Amino acid sequence: MSTIPSAQSGCEACPAHAQLAQMGVSLGNYDHLVALAGNPNTGKSSVFNALTGLRQHVGNWTGKTVKRAEGGYVFQSVKYKLVDLPGTYSLLSASEDEEISRNFLLFGRPDCTVVVVDATALERNLNLVLQVLEITDKVVVCVNLMDEAQRKGIEVDVRSLSRDLGVPAVPTVARTKEGLQQLVRTVAEVITGETRTKPRRPATPPEVQQAVDDLTPMIQTIAPDLPNARWVAVRLLDGDHRVRQALLSGELAELARAQQGPTESASRVVALHGSQ
Repeated sequence: MSTIPSAQSGCEACPAHAQLAQMGVSLGNYDHLVALAGNPNTGKSSVFNALTGLRQHVGNWTGKTVKRAEGGYVFQSVKYKLVDLPGTYSLLSASEDEEISRNFLLFGRPDCTVVVVDATALERNLNLVLQVLEITDKVVVCVNLMDEAQRKGIEVDVRSLSRDLGVPAVPTVARTKEGLQQLVRTVAEVITGETRTKPRRPATPPEVQQAVDDLTPMIQTIAPDLPNARWVAVRLLDGDHRVRQALLSGELAELARAQQGPTESASRVVALHGSQ
């Protein structure tokens, strides 16, 4: 594993992913996009720094005061763009940080999402993991601070955790870079499909499932090609005012339309140049 500089500018003629550009994320000559999510104080920034080294870009999310960090790394000659999402306990959009993270996962469509959790506080951290799994199947759980858990006499059965969640879980100590080679290898395998994920989601009561099934096609009519229309239906049934407002105002439809830009059929290499 080696680090690479963040995206270079000067490729305005290249195809662009409009929604990511609106978010202010700049991608240039990278093969895959990886999101890094997690609760505050899980060592997420340490994971990001260890993977990307000193070659990073820090700015603000477009139109926001929240900081955005992005960088890259190379694994087996493949280039990965890593976007560090704001630390958050939830994706239920109660704060600006939560809304940024949620929108990126919903509309940025990362090839894989790494959720960093604290090995000493798994129960608290798994709430975010389960919410991310409701949005995407392409997830790797990074069980960080394993050294702290050992010092506190806490034993973490990572294999059982992976089996119960239905996605890979990798133990790490980001401070010493322990386990990070396995982490990037696992991310690569999830992206290529070599490792198939089957997230285990909570069972939905039949009456709720019927309501979701009835509501989903209505949402798709209002916002054609909207990613995760089922997730939007669940949020509406749960009384999420922000999602309801975005759907009725046409914001969700606009976000979906923004993604329908030209793509290169030969590869996933994308050039993005958002406002910096």
